[in-house]
Amino acid sequence: MRRRAGVGAIQRQKIQQDKFKEKGSEIQENQLEQMTLQMEKFRENLEDFAAKHKNEIKKNPQFRKQFQEMCASIGVDPLASGKGFWCEMLGVGDFYYELGVQIVELCVATSHRNGGVLSMDEVLRKLNQRRRQDNQISADDVIRAVKKLRVLGSGMEVVASGSSQFIYSIPGELSMDHTTLLQQAEKAGHLTVASTASSLGWTNERVGRTLDHLLRVGVAWRDDQDRPASYWFPAFFQQCAVAE
Repeated sequence: MRRRAGVGAIQRQKIQQDKFKEKGSEIQENQLEQMTLQMEKFRENLEDFAAKHKNEIKKNPQFRKQFQEMCASIGVDPLASGKGFWCEMLGVGDFYYELGVQIVELCVATSHRNGGVLSMDEVLRKLNQRRRQDNQISADDVIRAVKKLRVLGSGMEVVASGSSQFIYSIPGELSMDHTTLLQQAEKAGHLTVASTASSLGWTNERVGRTLDHLLRVGVAWRDDQDRPASYWFPAFFQQCAVAE
């Protein structure tokens, strides 16, 4: 018959377990302290790097992108605040807010002809025409600026479609159905309900409902002279003409 462990043995075992826990906590605290010190050193080095390459960060879009990625790798966001070291040293917070305002102005100025859908290529071309040659922007800059605008609510986002990117400045949230139809329209510049339903495996009602929303916000135009009626997307006219 197997003997049960005595009270003394149980107490010794508990004491040993408590010691293990205490030692484990001590090791965790030491590791956390070492990681904290290491991260602080990284931040100091990053600040030294930023100070040394300030002009290149502000003027070279590719270098600026690499700098942002380096910051993100250690949890630093130079865009998080308009105050403090990063704003004073680089002015990057102001840079992206000002760029965001320029993007909004461009979207408003062109919405009458494109319904609030602008290709990234057009955004870069028009904005860089206004800027000095040594102060050009990249697609990465535009994406970061649009993200900063989210604090103002929904209505603007960057959407990828194949190898292209578009800025959508459309009131309200875009659903996946809206985005899918815009991606379909990009190929030819126009759609019909029946052909789109067949291509996507949707019902005619689903396609029609989604197209009705895009009509209301001005992204699509309906041509009833075609049989069946076709829906045209002015944002993609020029792109499709170039492709042809």
